[in-house]
Amino acid sequence: MPVKGNSYQQIIEKIFVSRYKKGERLVPFARDDLVSTAAKLGVKLPKNLGDVIYSLRYRSALPEPIRKTADAGMAWIIRPAGMAKYAFAQVKDYKIIGNPNLASTKIPDATPGLVAKYRLGDEQALLARLRYNRLIDIFTGVTCYSLQNHLRTTVPEMGQVETDEIYVGIDKRGVHYVFPVQAKGGSDMLGVVQIEQDFALCAKVFGKLVCRPIAAQFMEDDIIALFEFAQMDDGVKICAESHYKLLPPHEVTDGDLETYRRMASGDI
Repeated sequence: MPVKGNSYQQIIEKIFVSRYKKGERLVPFARDDLVSTAAKLGVKLPKNLGDVIYSLRYRSALPEPIRKTADAGMAWIIRPAGMAKYAFAQVKDYKIIGNPNLASTKIPDATPGLVAKYRLGDEQALLARLRYNRLIDIFTGVTCYSLQNHLRTTVPEMGQVETDEIYVGIDKRGVHYVFPVQAKGGSDMLGVVQIEQDFALCAKVFGKLVCRPIAAQFMEDDIIALFEFAQMDDGVKICAESHYKLLPPHEVTDGDLETYRRMASGDI
């Protein structure tokens, strides 16, 4: 029996190869194809079929035979295409990864000790730190409030979508915003598909609010990278990125504060 990762790759590769024709940029398939293809290959599927798609989106690259068919400067992703339906689609090739050369801002850590002690999993720990330290407010410059965790809804032509946390906010002009937040910890990768889904979710549920999708990820040395996205004519783009490091208050020194003051005034 192949290991789980290999079996998932075998299944998804077989589905793609059986449907792809040279030059195509969209290759649809259905959830039932996972079951029939696994049976043909003699591999066991998990009870949660969605784990196959999730793993190939956020935990590992698509198999090489799929990747090599992409046009120059493009990459294949797996998009939702309706209830129990998906599609391989070609998009501009870029990864949502924190810039290692970007300076980080030190923030006095306001995470309650009990929350830090009993946090469950990297993703939930990251969401808690964003919430207690008001990092969404700091990053966006908008006063924000957490509205709901794990909001799920059904979007036409996509099917069911989910975002990790929803914030709503208001700025000094009275403009109302909605911030869908995707968080990834550990080795899981942020993906453009999640951001596309967040735009669609906001259009359906919060159509009168300004949608500003946010993604968060732990980097090395416990640095938190935050990204904001914009929907452009040629797809989703990163429009802002900042890095934050949460520290005990006494470790944010007068020298740090002087540096931030000078940066704010344009002296450096």
